[in-house]
Amino acid sequence: MIEDDIETIESGYEYLLAYAAQGRPALQETGPGPHARPTIQGIADAMKNIASAFASSKDAFEQVIADDCRKAGAALGFILAQKRIGSEIVDNLNASIHLRAVLTNLFLYSEAFRPLAEDEPAGAKGGVQTYDATKGKKQ
Repeated sequence: MIEDDIETIESGYEYLLAYAAQGRPALQETGPGPHARPTIQGIADAMKNIASAFASSKDAFEQVIADDCRKAGAALGFILAQKRIGSEIVDNLNASIHLRAVLTNLFLYSEAFRPLAEDEPAGAKGGVQTYDATKGKKQ
């Protein structure tokens, strides 16, 4: 399911941010973790699923997402091919414009499909709030 793949990518990216901040050396991944490889593999698999699901879509934005997933997937595959994965290479992966493009696209895509319920006030659960500077409060 696309929602599950999006969640895998988003939560995996959060994990990789924390992993990169730990300053772990690039060592063989043995013994107790945490290890980045399973998370990177999960993200790669989720991106493959999304790219495949959108491959024949007639929607232009879904085609962009599929293309960006393929590009980011190449970077993920490159990292997974390394014998050792440490914080520095994960930090560089996190900074990759391709990975960030996928994340931004998925945030936008997800928000478009979470409309505000009719009985929810504006600003609740992702709804749009406006700010009236003349009145100094949110509308």
